[in-house]
Amino acid sequence: MFISGITNGSGSYENTSMNESASGCCNISCWSLVMKGSPLTPSLTNSLITTPASSLAEIEKMYEVATTGSEDEKIAAASILCGASLFRGWSIQEHVIIFIVTLLSPPAPADLSGSYSHLISSAPFLNVLLVGISPVDCVQIFSLHGVVPLLAGALMPICEAFGSGIPNVTWTLPTGEVISSHAVFSTAFTLLLRLWRFDHPPLDYVLGDVPPVGPQPSPEYLLLVRNCRLECFGKSPKDRMARRRFSKVIDISVEPIFMDSFPRLKQWYRQHQECMASILSELKTGSPVHHIVDSLLSMMFKKASKGGSQSLTPSSGSSSLSTSGVDDSSDQLKLPAWDILEAAPFVLDAALTACAHGSLSPRELATGLKILADFLPATLGTMVSYFSSEVTRGLWKPVSMNGTDWPSPAANLASVEQQIEKILAATGVDVPRLPADGISAATLPLPLAALVSLTITYKLEKATERFLVLVGPALDSLAAACPWPCMPIVTSLWTQKVKRWSDFLIFSASRTVFHHNSDAVIQLLRSCFTCTLGLTPTSQLCSYGGVGALLGHGFGSLYPGGISTAAPGILYIKVHRSIRDVMFLTEEILSLLMFSVKSIAARELPTEQAERLRKTKDGSRYGIGQVSLSLAMTRVKLAASLGASLVWISGGLNLVQALIKETLPSWFISVHGEEDELGGMVPMLRGYALAYFAILSSAFAWGVDSSSPASKRRPRVLWLHLEFLVSALEGKISLGCDWATWQAYVTGFVSLMVQCTPAWVLEVDVGVIKRLSKSLRQWNEEDLALALLCAGGLGTMGAATELIVETCHQL
Repeated sequence: MFISGITNGSGSYENTSMNESASGCCNISCWSLVMKGSPLTPSLTNSLITTPASSLAEIEKMYEVATTGSEDEKIAAASILCGASLFRGWSIQEHVIIFIVTLLSPPAPADLSGSYSHLISSAPFLNVLLVGISPVDCVQIFSLHGVVPLLAGALMPICEAFGSGIPNVTWTLPTGEVISSHAVFSTAFTLLLRLWRFDHPPLDYVLGDVPPVGPQPSPEYLLLVRNCRLECFGKSPKDRMARRRFSKVIDISVEPIFMDSFPRLKQWYRQHQECMASILSELKTGSPVHHIVDSLLSMMFKKASKGGSQSLTPSSGSSSLSTSGVDDSSDQLKLPAWDILEAAPFVLDAALTACAHGSLSPRELATGLKILADFLPATLGTMVSYFSSEVTRGLWKPVSMNGTDWPSPAANLASVEQQIEKILAATGVDVPRLPADGISAATLPLPLAALVSLTITYKLEKATERFLVLVGPALDSLAAACPWPCMPIVTSLWTQKVKRWSDFLIFSASRTVFHHNSDAVIQLLRSCFTCTLGLTPTSQLCSYGGVGALLGHGFGSLYPGGISTAAPGILYIKVHRSIRDVMFLTEEILSLLMFSVKSIAARELPTEQAERLRKTKDGSRYGIGQVSLSLAMTRVKLAASLGASLVWISGGLNLVQALIKETLPSWFISVHGEEDELGGMVPMLRGYALAYFAILSSAFAWGVDSSSPASKRRPRVLWLHLEFLVSALEGKISLGCDWATWQAYVTGFVSLMVQCTPAWVLEVDVGVIKRLSKSLRQWNEEDLALALLCAGGLGTMGAATELIVETCHQL
């Protein structure tokens, strides 16, 4: 049995008591019939699909039917489990997803022999499950419950089995739909691709100045996480409590799974990586792959090749692939899905090259791509991989979206630009405008133009949704990474097709500005601070401050006449993944935090008192007694918590470590050239703000105890930072910041660490603790020095005793 650490956050609840009451009545009527043993008639099945179960016993009953019933009963039970109980069964959702994953991995019969997979005979049942969990929100549900690695481990055997056989057999579902092994494979394969960041290849590797470090999401990575979690599950008290909560009727195999068990999947993934890394290798004439390529090209471009030989030559320099005289009968194309996927990159390369050279018209190219995608929907994954790679390489000339050869965005391109500007202007961000001759400048790279032309040929219906949800995010990330205004052009084309999606598409397009312009990122961060702290009273959105002003009410068309204003925090949550280089953000957030502290002090200090402070010789003592320090500190803590949150969500553990190891020490060493403002209050508040900022950022990254894996990195980074503090206190490092800022930071950081994260102190070298305590005593901070020594454990008890005795003698 398996469950991960995250078991909450399944979605939003129904708001009206009337809905709850109606649901409860229906729940009693249909699920009680099931518990009494009523057969799953079509009418009862439909009621159960739309009504969530209310207890684990009801789900267990349906699981029993799915495993021991007749074929029709199994299919009905699978449909019920993938219905309302999965999407709206808040109390039993975590149980349902475990049952579904278990059903996707039926045990092999004891008498099974040979290479035949037992999964093939369960094709209709598996197809219903796969289609049922393919809607756009379903992957998010599995992710929230932490079951994505387990789901991936169940999908890989299905892909291997159904993709390796020739589709000679078909099955008829109770609905009358006829499916083949290609259909089952395509649904399972596209779902598997959605479980890792397949929709972002390979642009994530070139967004920043430095390639990403660490394991990247991939099939191998998902299996590694699965094997690790299954091996460790049940060993912690939290897991043992979860085991008691979950059903006892299921038994998931804890045997490890490795990529070597799926040779065809492994071969495809290797080809996928090669496609991202370099152009296609030369295709050998007369090879099996060459013959498949010819057959697919003939199927795709039959009309284009009528009247003569149609030669399609890949840009990789491989030999000419001619579609003339190729037999494109159904027998020629009854091939294993894996063989078709192996040939697909060469097909796409030949088709794109022919279009670039004028041998194929753009309309014929889009039609051919649609024919290939309809024949084997799994090839959409190859299209995403190949077109993304080719756009990244930048070898194809842009094409004009003029409405003659390619679809034109002219009808609403200007409107889309105005809406983007409206969304971002509300948060204080300036948007770069499109060129003055926007229509003539409406060009896209050829691979991107081909991909967007393909997508707008699809009818938006339930049968195609599960495939479009794979291409959609890939198209979005690909257009966002291309030069401006590629994203508004793609958005314009899609809003012409689906007007009801216009608000969502335009909001997504607005994120592109932050990918191309670092100044826009800084402006948005500044808006986050000013809104949260209420420093812009003229803004209706941010006048009251607080988290409500930061996050607002989400996003949507809540007001007549267009898109409602998006709060800066919601916008930043949406765009932070689009930022090219996150390493510069620590300095910018730190700078905004310091500016915010100054604004807080100026706002909390009355004007007449500020005047007297400027005329008072000893402004520091006079000011502290007059200003509401408690109120100012509350707002400073809010600013620091916002800064820490922004650092954490922007760059995670690596960015926090850069903050502690590099950014903060550099800031303290640098000379900032600021005057002693408002009687010394600003420097002191800045020091406390930095202390809260550092502690909160570190706590987000490492945790306050040692339960998280990231905590293993904490001792080294914390030791380096405390060593810097001690060296500066001992005069070994010259500081450039204000002395009041430095003193407030050191005392604030140590105090917070002792009070809030005492486990950290135990991880620091005893010598550093003693040296830091000694320096604090020189500042007359005996109480803080003693608290630090007491938190240091047995190694510092002697020093703590000496300090107590010395203090008593002084008294």
